[in-house]
Amino acid sequence: MGYRVAGICAYPLMSPYLTYRALKGKEDRKRRLERFGFASQPRPHGPLVWVHAASVGETNAVIPLIRELLRREIHVLLTTGTVTSAEVVANRLGDDVIHQYVPLDLKFPIKRFIAYWHPDAAITAESEMWPTTMAELARRNIPQIRVNGRLSDRSYDRWQRNSKVAELLFGKLSLVVARSDLDAERFLDLGSWPVVISGNLKGDTDPPPVDPELLSLYRAQIGERRTWAAVCTFDGEEAAAAFVHRALKPRNQQLTIIVPRHPERGDEIEAMLTEKGLKVARRSRNDEITPETDIFLGDTIGEMGLYLRLTEISFVGRSLTEEGGQNPMESSMIGCAVLSGPNVQNFRETYQHIIRKGGARMIRDVEMLAKAVHYLMTNDIARRKMIDCGHEAVQDMRGALSTTIKALEPYINPLTVTARLRPAGTDG
Repeated sequence: MGYRVAGICAYPLMSPYLTYRALKGKEDRKRRLERFGFASQPRPHGPLVWVHAASVGETNAVIPLIRELLRREIHVLLTTGTVTSAEVVANRLGDDVIHQYVPLDLKFPIKRFIAYWHPDAAITAESEMWPTTMAELARRNIPQIRVNGRLSDRSYDRWQRNSKVAELLFGKLSLVVARSDLDAERFLDLGSWPVVISGNLKGDTDPPPVDPELLSLYRAQIGERRTWAAVCTFDGEEAAAAFVHRALKPRNQQLTIIVPRHPERGDEIEAMLTEKGLKVARRSRNDEITPETDIFLGDTIGEMGLYLRLTEISFVGRSLTEEGGQNPMESSMIGCAVLSGPNVQNFRETYQHIIRKGGARMIRDVEMLAKAVHYLMTNDIARRKMIDCGHEAVQDMRGALSTTIKALEPYINPLTVTARLRPAGTDG
């Protein structure tokens, strides 16, 4: 009740707040009304499933599931919460889905959104819990399904401290398809039922795509130089990459590739690197990589497939100066030996499996990172072995999609039958 009242009070403040976020590049100014539940596209005839994926990682994870729904002739309304994830949707799914920005979790936007789209089921990825949205879906008896479900240590502790609220919310989920045994136990403990274990849907995704002409261009510019990459970096990790570069440059003359998790930080990162006397080429400016270039700054969206294919050594960020970690599976899929800091709580099982197989190594600090990069850069046999082991580990983790689809069949099979029986042009 308090949450709902707070939301009603906050509603008039949302417009200036979203305007501020748009100025920061975090909202699409032209599509701001979608955040208030106003649709910018027509609802198609026939069965429709609402899929929500908060950010880029979640979006990539659910794309194979979305393609399976489309194959079964079910319309998909896909909502995301960030500008970057919207660009991923446009690039990878195009007009195959209806994309909208997720409405604010407030009474009026949510009621407006659900009344217009009237989804037959709502599928959310990973960990987000939105009380107003869940209450409105439950009021309309719309099944709520969590796929690739996970609960971080921090989230689980927070929900345990608010057990009554947790039981009220988690009990609204019609089905949870959890990533791991631990995640399943946590969902059950907080009140969800039934819970199925699938493994990580990200294991069933395709490697990030690349423009072959662009890849050839940059490979030609890099030539025979050794390379390594620091990807999905957060504040402080770019400085760590700069330290490694300066430490190794006298021996290796390598090119360092830095791909920040938030590309809008590009100016700030370039200024820091330039202050340290490093020569930077930025992808967003189409700068040429010359023999004098120290750092190739990958400050663009949706080009991880390019950056990872320019190297065979990948440090995955949000793990050294930040906590939680980022998904290492893309690096392993494409063919990189993976390095990571110790703070990978959000991807604990994934890292455990890849490390156990020999495809990844944990480093404690920046000095250890420099030693590990140098070792892999100069030891072809060790690097190749890590790459092969990482690829094998990812192959082992495939299969989550088929388990997820099987768990969803009671909800999606009737929609497929309805879609195939309904004459074209009749309303859903």
